This record gives sequence, structure tokens and C-alpha cells, in this order.
Amino acid sequence: MAGKKLSCFDCGQVNRVPEEKLGAGPKCGTCGAPLMPGKAIEVDAATLAKASRVDEVPLVVDFWAPWCGPCRMMGPEFSKAAGQLRSEARLVKLNTEAHPEPSARLGIRGIPTMIAYAAGRETKRQSGAASAAQIVTWVRG
Repeated sequence: MAGKKLSCFDCGQVNRVPEEKLGAGPKCGTCGAPLMPGKAIEVDAATLAKASRVDEVPLVVDFWAPWCGPCRMMGPEFSKAAGQLRSEARLVKLNTEAHPEPSARLGIRGIPTMIAYAAGRETKRQSGAASAAQIVTWVRG
């Protein structure tokens, strides 16, 4: 069966979704959670590791911390961008204070930092706060 592989952010199950159905609100076949939610989802280190390795739809990760002013300022913008990119990419957030291991392994030196993954590889990285329009342009660019 053709389609794009997506890991569920709730249960971890890998699902295959036909490309033409990505914008139609696909759900996990195991738990029923939305696979393309159109909002930024908070993930843990294990979920990020699996999704960045398995997903065949671009995955954009915002590395942030609750004490970081620019991170808190960019949070709502990142969520707006997730809505605009609903059928093109999945946007997730990783709290670097709660999950420091991925940040150290990936060489994150400043936050907020966004990393885009495609087909199991990091494709680009950007540090600093950005508006929703800048995030959308960066993801599509």
C-alpha cells in the first residue's frame, strides 16, 4: 500500500496514510489520535527520536524551555504556523529542561532552536524567535 509513514504522538504506532489524505484529518489506526493535528504538540525524547527517524512527512521541532522569554514569545507563533502547515508538515515542541538529552546530543547551544527533519535526516536548523509567517516560509523554503 502506498502512502506516507507517520508515527502517532500519543501511542507511538506507525501508520501509513495516503498522501492525498494528509489534509483530511487522518487518525491513528490504533488509538484514534489525530496524525496531522494542525497544532504544535509537546513530545518527549522517545517520541521525538521515533518520529524524526520514521516519519515521511516533514517534522519540525521547536527546542524550548519554560524560563526562556523568546521561547514563550514564539510559542503562539509556532502554533499558528502549525495550523497553516497542517497538510504539509507536523510541528512539535520539546522542552529542553525536561528532556536535556536530545538537546545535548544534537548540539543545541541556544533556544529557541528549530530543526526540520525529512526522511529520517536533519535538513535544516534555525535559532532565534520567529513569527508564524517566518516559520512557514522557513519550512516551505
